[in-house]
Amino acid sequence: MKIPRRHFLHLATGVAALPAFPAIARGQAYPARPVHIIVGFPPGGSADITARLIGQSLSARAGQQFVVEARPGAATNIATEAVARAAPDGYTLLLVTQTNAVNPSLYKNLSFDFVRDIAPVASVLRIAGVMVVNSSFPATTVPAFSAYAKANPGKINMGSGGNGSAQHLYGELFKIMAGIDMVHVPYRGQPLNDLLGGRLQVVFNPIPSTIEFIRAGKLRALAVTSATRQDVLPDIPAVAEFVPGYEASGWFGIGAPKDTLAEIIGKLNREINAAIADPKMKTKFSDLGATVLTGSPADFRKLIADETKKWGKVVKVARITLG
Repeated sequence: MKIPRRHFLHLATGVAALPAFPAIARGQAYPARPVHIIVGFPPGGSADITARLIGQSLSARAGQQFVVEARPGAATNIATEAVARAAPDGYTLLLVTQTNAVNPSLYKNLSFDFVRDIAPVASVLRIAGVMVVNSSFPATTVPAFSAYAKANPGKINMGSGGNGSAQHLYGELFKIMAGIDMVHVPYRGQPLNDLLGGRLQVVFNPIPSTIEFIRAGKLRALAVTSATRQDVLPDIPAVAEFVPGYEASGWFGIGAPKDTLAEIIGKLNREINAAIADPKMKTKFSDLGATVLTGSPADFRKLIADETKKWGKVVKVARITLG
């Protein structure tokens, strides 16, 4: 997910102004040298921004650099494998995303087992999506959209960034729960240009890369995909207000190689929770259409397990393949 440069600069500006936190005692063994946070997406997107915000805060707290390193490719599998094979010493961490929970259902021959080989450290945030249509589309509400879809089966084209992408999964979950039919049109990149041009009728897109089009009136937001409304789009209802139980959102957290010492994981968890609890950090994340997710490593493990099960069912029911 790419974010306009002005948004990136806005989010990055002020990180250095976050209040100084007491540094981790120098006498403790960890961290004694720079720590690398591996990100499975290209620079400039919400994953990169999240990792940098967390990394800069941890650097200030620990007195050691937390360096963000992008290793995009294969739907985050390249980055995940690199961390799974790294030494379990706390110096190589993974930015864990929703994609990690989806991949086991899509890739059958991975050289690693995400749940077995990556130890959850801490959750960081959730990012909501938004159901958007072309501004000329006749439906202005979710019920009207569903009614139109039922009256015109096979005539609504739903764009996504590819088979198994978050956009695809959010749309398939909506199809299943709303009982409607839409034609999935996968793209190699962002589908918004074709939505703007009227060649697509709907996209379930992350809020950050969509909100300017909504504010400019170029796209119409029907609903956000989170369980409740979002502060950045307060007048837009949640899909769940019309389709009870619907929820679809991206999330980020930090993981480490299995067998990493519990003491290191515990220390990282405490520092990350303290960082994201800071009001200025919360504001930065709110600008992404995100809410912070504090919790223990066990809480993060449960989130991963729940999301793996949830999206695995969607993949199976919708018969999603990578072919």
